[in-house]
Amino acid sequence: MEFLDKTFYFNTIQSWVVSAAIIIGVIILAKITFWIFGKIVKKATAKTKSTLDDIIVDMIEEPVVTGIAIFGFWTAFARLTFPDSFNSIIDKAFFFAIIINITWLIARTINALIEAYLVPLTEKTENDLDDQLIPILKKSIRSIIWIVGIIVALNNAGFDVGAVIAGLGIGGLALAMAAKDTVSNVFGGFTIFTDKPFKIKDRIKIGGFDGTVTEIGIRSTRLTTLEGRVVTIPNAKFADSMVENVSLEPNRKVVLNLGLTYDTSAKNMKLAMKILKDIINLNNDTEENCLISFNSFGDFSLGILFIYYIRKGSDILNTQTDINLEILSKFNENNLEFAFPTQTIITQN
Repeated sequence: MEFLDKTFYFNTIQSWVVSAAIIIGVIILAKITFWIFGKIVKKATAKTKSTLDDIIVDMIEEPVVTGIAIFGFWTAFARLTFPDSFNSIIDKAFFFAIIINITWLIARTINALIEAYLVPLTEKTENDLDDQLIPILKKSIRSIIWIVGIIVALNNAGFDVGAVIAGLGIGGLALAMAAKDTVSNVFGGFTIFTDKPFKIKDRIKIGGFDGTVTEIGIRSTRLTTLEGRVVTIPNAKFADSMVENVSLEPNRKVVLNLGLTYDTSAKNMKLAMKILKDIINLNNDTEENCLISFNSFGDFSLGILFIYYIRKGSDILNTQTDINLEILSKFNENNLEFAFPTQTIITQN
């Protein structure tokens, strides 16, 4: 047919039709391949005991279909005649697409293997370090794979990779200068993971904040304060500040200064100290090693220093309430009067 022999953009219409038919056929083949993976291959691998084949099939499915489409398009264009400069551009573009597709395949597969095999292992450990490092490991490996893949693709596409890398080096230096605070926070995060000054659910005090650690990230740590507010603290603060871990205290020290009136006899002062000792011995939430001392003659009272320790894990506020109520009750039963500020004014006529 004369119509098919006519030249259109360096090629006959017949050549264009054949190339278009190849592209349509490849698209159909890609869809058939995708159907085969979903209906046949995946069902076959699901029957095996190993999960490795399921992961590999699931990860290669889309890149393989994409690779078939790329190869088909390349075949369709390769049989056509174009100027050398345009042919060179087409060849480089298809090489670039093939390498990027292979890079995508490798990145997907490695990421899936980490999720399937490494993440479950870290979830079984009690250490939070590996749980925090796995996301960084995944991102780092994925970034390295993509950087290498893009560099190889650019090299095959005819770009001057050396100049690109040099440009990336200068840009990286500028980025590092701009992101120095972020870098210091990341190093602060590693300090928390390695030194372990605290862990999640610990109550800590830092920089005027007192709260429970709810999340430890690479860049920052979150506390829920006693008021119920969430505070996000950059990890760099933990590297150069003093952190008080309240949860690590062996017990809670409580100091009371009690004052009795000046008409209290020596006998009753001894009785008061004995009552305090008995109260501690009878309370299951306190340590036995309390300190009691008649330590001062104040301006308006005889002072008793009373130091006791609440056991770790006990309810601190309720224990203090119980102790204080016992002191008030026993002292009233034995007519031991608490002093309060008084002044005696003597006037002369």
